[in-house]
Amino acid sequence: MRILFRYVLREFLVPLCYSLIGFVGIYVLFELFGSFSRIAEAKLPFGTVVAYFAAYLSPYFQYLAPATLMLATLYTMWNFCRHSEITAMRASGISLMTIVRPLMVGAVLMAGLVWWVNESYMPEHALWAKRLRTSRFDQADAMRQGSPVYKDTKSDHSWTVQGDHDANCRHLEDVRIEIGDRTIRADRAEFLDGEWWLSVSEVTRKVPDELTGGIQSLVSAEGTDGLKLRCFPELTERPEDIEMQSNGPQYASSLGKLRFLKMSENLEESSRDGYAYDAWAQLLSPLACIVITLLTIPAGISSGRQSVFSGVLGALGMFFAYYGLTIACMVLAKTGYVPPVLAAFVPIVTFLALGAFFCMRTLGLTLRLMCIYFLLFAVYVLLATGLVRKLGMQETMAHTLAATLPVAGATLCFVRMRPY
Repeated sequence: MRILFRYVLREFLVPLCYSLIGFVGIYVLFELFGSFSRIAEAKLPFGTVVAYFAAYLSPYFQYLAPATLMLATLYTMWNFCRHSEITAMRASGISLMTIVRPLMVGAVLMAGLVWWVNESYMPEHALWAKRLRTSRFDQADAMRQGSPVYKDTKSDHSWTVQGDHDANCRHLEDVRIEIGDRTIRADRAEFLDGEWWLSVSEVTRKVPDELTGGIQSLVSAEGTDGLKLRCFPELTERPEDIEMQSNGPQYASSLGKLRFLKMSENLEESSRDGYAYDAWAQLLSPLACIVITLLTIPAGISSGRQSVFSGVLGALGMFFAYYGLTIACMVLAKTGYVPPVLAAFVPIVTFLALGAFFCMRTLGLTLRLMCIYFLLFAVYVLLATGLVRKLGMQETMAHTLAATLPVAGATLCFVRMRPY
């Protein structure tokens, strides 16, 4: 069986790589039409150009991956049926589930890659690519764009950064921080070991002025308690909070967007619903790889047995129907007609059930597959939430550790699963 597994996986990975390269090439080609002259004028190094296109395409990878899996799965199953390989395998006593298991393993691995791009790579690089493009590919100007501004209504903290800063807002220069009745000016602020360390240049405090009839006057003092450099544990905001409020949560991780909603109490209801839907949709987007693969396997088999046209048309119809329902749920969620969490789950649950149903008819697959995915996803969410809230771990590291167990469990289940 190992020989068969490697053979099917190799036959699947070849069209998968071709499809992925083709889709990425199309996106890069369209971007080059408008940016080639600017890139040439800026004389960017080749490595920077590659990093720019990788970061520029990262927000769209969650849509490219399911489309790539659909084409690769459809071609693989059609090719097996066209050469009567499935008939030969079945005549040797090999079940259809054993034949398609490498495809499902590939879908799980692709889902893990989508998760990593959404939760780790995109939040750190996509905004840089946007700034680089806006600055006409001037790297120095891209780093200077957008002085961070942050205000926390709960703790009454306000930040204004007037100097340079890094992309992650962990190292800030020339910072003005308002904490209640105090205003702190710092030459440098650094986020180290989960706390803010400030190189304080001046502290001003508001006090009542009896001579002016109650008008506030300012009293200045150098340093804080006689210390030039000190830690401020009362500053509970994180660098990602400052970055997100300054630039918007468009390129943030899913948990980062949920944290942004928690920290922003003054958002309008429509904006809150939109951000909440975006967060949950991004969190669930890796499951689209599994859903599309489940829907395409029966279509690929029917294309070889009956008609190529009907199989391809059926796969494309289910693909566009899935994203059509996703767009409809997005509109309903952002207009307030449907709760954001429900709108994000409806397309996944609906088409996962349809895919399981079609595979039951074609492969003899049971509903155990659905139970496994919901269980693994629940484990992932609980672990990531617990690591962030209970241990105070950074979201990227928490997602990485929390996803290790579900991804490993899903891979093991598909490798070891046997049909009834």
